[in-house]
Amino acid sequence: MTPWLTIVGIGDDGLAGLPPASRTLVERADIVLGPERVLAGADLPGAEIHHWQSPLTGMIETIKGWRGRRVVVLATGDPMHFGIGATMARHLPFEEMAIIPAPSAFSLAAARLGWPLAETECLSLHGRALDRLAAFLRPGARLVALTSGAETVREAARLLVARGYGPSPVAVLEHMGGETERVVHMTAAEAADGRFADFNTLAIDCVAEPGATLLPLVPGLPDEAFEHDGQLTKREVRAVTLAALGPTPRALLWDIGAGCGSVAIEWLRAERTARAIAFERDEGRLAMIARNAAGLGVPALETAAGAVPGTLKGAQTPDAVFLGGAVADEEVFITAWEALRPGGRLVANTVTLEAEAALIDRQARFGGELVRLDIAHMAPVGAKRALRPRMSVLQWRAMKA
Repeated sequence: MTPWLTIVGIGDDGLAGLPPASRTLVERADIVLGPERVLAGADLPGAEIHHWQSPLTGMIETIKGWRGRRVVVLATGDPMHFGIGATMARHLPFEEMAIIPAPSAFSLAAARLGWPLAETECLSLHGRALDRLAAFLRPGARLVALTSGAETVREAARLLVARGYGPSPVAVLEHMGGETERVVHMTAAEAADGRFADFNTLAIDCVAEPGATLLPLVPGLPDEAFEHDGQLTKREVRAVTLAALGPTPRALLWDIGAGCGSVAIEWLRAERTARAIAFERDEGRLAMIARNAAGLGVPALETAAGAVPGTLKGAQTPDAVFLGGAVADEEVFITAWEALRPGGRLVANTVTLEAEAALIDRQARFGGELVRLDIAHMAPVGAKRALRPRMSVLQWRAMKA
C-alpha cells in the first residue's frame, strides 16, 4: 500500500529548517496540517492549509476523512516519541503512513545539558495529568518532560516543592533550535514563580531535601503512603503479591475488592505502560483510590463502581487478576478465572478460615501453589521490645493454562 499520510517532524525553525526531501513532500501535498505558528505566512499555493484544533479526537477523525489524498502532518520533533505519529498508528494501518522524524525535544535537551539520554527518564506532561510526574521522583533521577506551556513548568515546580524536591536544579529549555533559543537554570523552588516562554521543555535533576520520603518504583511502598480505612494490603504482603502478579508491558490487571487501590497503584508504578482497573463498590473507597492514584503518580488508574461479579462482566480481558476481596465467593472467582486470558496470572490473599478453605479447594482443582505469609513487627513490651505477629495470610498463585 502506498502511504497517503506523511508525518514530518519539524524544529522551532519551522519549514525553513526542513531538509529538501521533506520540503518537497510538503510542497506537493494536497493538504498540510500543522501548528499555526509554523504555517503562518507559509507559501504553499497548491495545498489546503489546516491548523491543529482541539479536541485531538476530532482532528484524528478529520485526518482519517482525508484518506486517498496526499496529506502531510507537521509535528514538532520526533512524531513517534509522545507525538501524533504514535497516536495515528493506533487509528490507522501503519502501511498507510510514512514517518520522517526530526530530533526530539528529549535529544535536543540531552545535547544542551550533557545528559546521557539512555540514563534519563523521558515523559510528557503535554495535555496529560501533572500528577504523573510524582511517579518519577527519586533522588538522583534525571527527567526531561514535554510541557503544555509556561504554567506547566510552574505547576511541576510546585509539585516538586510539595514532595520535598524543592532544591532540585531545573532547566527550562525554550525554543530549542530556533532563533530565540534560551536555557533558564534555577531550582524547583525558584521556578515555582518563574516566567518562561510557552514553547519549552522541562529538565529536572532530582535532589531531595533531608528527610524527604523515598517512594521507589520497587513494590512495597510504606503503608503510610496510602490513605486508607484499614482495607489495605500491608507493605510486606503487597510486595510479595506484586512479585507473584508480575507486571509486564501493556498488561491489564483486575484488582477485585481494591480497598484503597494499593495493589493496582503499585502495579502501575512498577511498569509505566501497564494498565489496571480497580473494582470497588464502596463510594468512599472509590474516592480514596482516586486520591491515592493521583498522589502516587498513576492518575490513569481506572475504577469500576458497583458490586462484583456484575461489574466484571464486559470488562476488557485481563492479563492478571488480584482477588483481595470477595475471595470466598465462588461466582466472583469463576467469572474472573473465565475472563483471564490464557497464560494469565491470578493471585488471591486471605486471612479468614472460610476463604482459606475456598483457596485450598481451588488449588486442588486448578493447580498453582499455596504460600503462607507470616509477618511480625517490632512492638514495645513494657520497657523492652518484641516481635508481634500480624494476621497470617494464605496466598494462592495460579497461572491459567
